[in-house]
Amino acid sequence: MSDQIDFDQFMAVDIRVGTITRAEDFPEARKPAIKLWVDFGGEIGERKSSAQITAHYTPEALVGKQVIGVVNFPPRQIGPVMSEVLVLGLHDADGGIVLLSPDKPVPNGERMC
Repeated sequence: MSDQIDFDQFMAVDIRVGTITRAEDFPEARKPAIKLWVDFGGEIGERKSSAQITAHYTPEALVGKQVIGVVNFPPRQIGPVMSEVLVLGLHDADGGIVLLSPDKPVPNGERMC
């Protein structure tokens, strides 16, 4: 278990929903990954990311999927891609990553509450 944080610290992490508008293989990555473009709505817009999610997803299957991401981390260079959002997921029993997503459609940009 991690150290406890207070509510203000939790609220400082801006976690929102977005829809994947484009996805491509990322052969330049050190570990198998997919490049993602995620639309977080009008206020935030489209953000790029790289995700090691190849165990369960193909680029073609990801387009149109809603995902959860942290939108207020600073950009991070991952090979030739500048990652602008951290898409969230969980490890399955075999170590593959399963993306977090709402179980019903919600507006892009909606903040986690």
